Amino acid sequence: MAKRTAIIDIGSNSARLVIFEKTSRYGFHLICEQKSKVRIGEGAYEKQGYLQPIGIKRAYLTLKSFLHTIDKYQANKTLCVATSALRDAPNGKEFVHWIKQELGLSIKIIDGNKEAKYGGIAAVNLLPINEGISIDIGGGSSDMSLIKNGQIVDTYSLNLGTVRLKELFFDKRLTPSEINEKAKAYIQHELNQLPEHFIHTLAIGIGGTARTLSKGIMKRATYPLDKLHAFSYNVQNHKDYLEAIPLSSAKNLKRFGLQKNRYDTIREGTLIFNEIIAHIGAESVISSAAGVREGVFLEQLLREDNLKFPSTINPSIVSILDRFKPLVIIEKKRKTKLKLASNLYTVMQKDINDNKSYEKELLWAVKLSSIGQTLTIYKSHQHAFYIAMQELNYGFTHEQILLISLLLRMNGKELLNKPLFAHYEPLLPEKQTLLWLSFIYTLTVFLHESSNSANITFSYENKTLRIFSDKPLYLSKEKIKALEKPIPFAIIIEDESKLPKNKKLGI
Repeated sequence: MAKRTAIIDIGSNSARLVIFEKTSRYGFHLICEQKSKVRIGEGAYEKQGYLQPIGIKRAYLTLKSFLHTIDKYQANKTLCVATSALRDAPNGKEFVHWIKQELGLSIKIIDGNKEAKYGGIAAVNLLPINEGISIDIGGGSSDMSLIKNGQIVDTYSLNLGTVRLKELFFDKRLTPSEINEKAKAYIQHELNQLPEHFIHTLAIGIGGTARTLSKGIMKRATYPLDKLHAFSYNVQNHKDYLEAIPLSSAKNLKRFGLQKNRYDTIREGTLIFNEIIAHIGAESVISSAAGVREGVFLEQLLREDNLKFPSTINPSIVSILDRFKPLVIIEKKRKTKLKLASNLYTVMQKDINDNKSYEKELLWAVKLSSIGQTLTIYKSHQHAFYIAMQELNYGFTHEQILLISLLLRMNGKELLNKPLFAHYEPLLPEKQTLLWLSFIYTLTVFLHESSNSANITFSYENKTLRIFSDKPLYLSKEKIKALEKPIPFAIIIEDESKLPKNKKLGI
């Protein structure tokens, strides 16, 4: 696959460009993102779907600018897809042909099921979910994929879009209640065509409407983590908020804490979203910052893997290790470090007593423990914390991201950074559990830094942790002696620390 791949997504409301750089077989990261509200479908739905000059002009200028960006970033491959506005337009193919002639850009018009599949591919691979129904509300259509056991089992596209509803109902001289009554009837007519097996308690929100609503809910709930991807909420808890938005006048939208650039279509989008989640029986929503563009990219990346990352691969972990390469001499012994942490976690279960519930998060933190040294060895644990907070995007819950990041931050005498714990406490394990995990993580790092391939084992009896090593652990002893403990217990190190005999020195 090309090292740098540009993806252009032309929707009814916006056109977006993303450029991904591949760092290894399964590693990649986003290096560029641009967006323009082209509204290519503006005025089309009242004129038999024909694209109008104003939208065509905006789309042309946007695509021309995107191509300049792609050239600047020296992308090796460009893929461009267009969705409902072009596939619904009688002159859509004519537009595609004209763009090819004028700009040399090949546009692939995809149908609604393909669009839904791309959203599903992104959700399955980049969210911590195994099943649910993805909902991608665009300007002209709402595209859905049904996911079970980590596989996309069906897709469906509804002729429900924000621009479509805006022009058909919300731009008319009607009262908000009249608009909602007529629009709801239209939506229900479309939803009646949805196959009956599209039922699930989890809705996966993709696209601008779902993201805007999630950001609004995060703001009003004073959510502690500023990260949209994988944010989840209970529908019932925010029902009044969601139902009030479509009934609001445009002037009063500011009271909902929504992004101003979404005011023009958020009432329409929220109405569609509310009706769909009620129809499918969704009780909770998980938000996705990934969608069609990521799906197009992953279809290329994972074409030999049945469109799914192997179960042992997390793309964020791979990408971080690719880009923030720790010292080679340390990384060759990464498995030894993981084994140390796992064995220590097991041995101390008598007092921890959590059934190793957080072993995955602990081992992920241990695997990433050296990434901060890429920037500088000074305060490397702080650098590691910020890298993890920004780059652990795919396949993790917010709780996992915070736990891994805070373990990376706790590298010293104290096991808990009190200000960080206080800020993120609602999303973290209880304090005592976090202290134990931090102790195991920090002790593992200390031992590994100075062990030089030593064979290290542990025992824990009668409130005494014994550390056995076939090589000296002298450099670790002082650090371990000063290390805070979750509860009072003794640490005894039995290592190979014999001095060579020298009678002149009296030894």
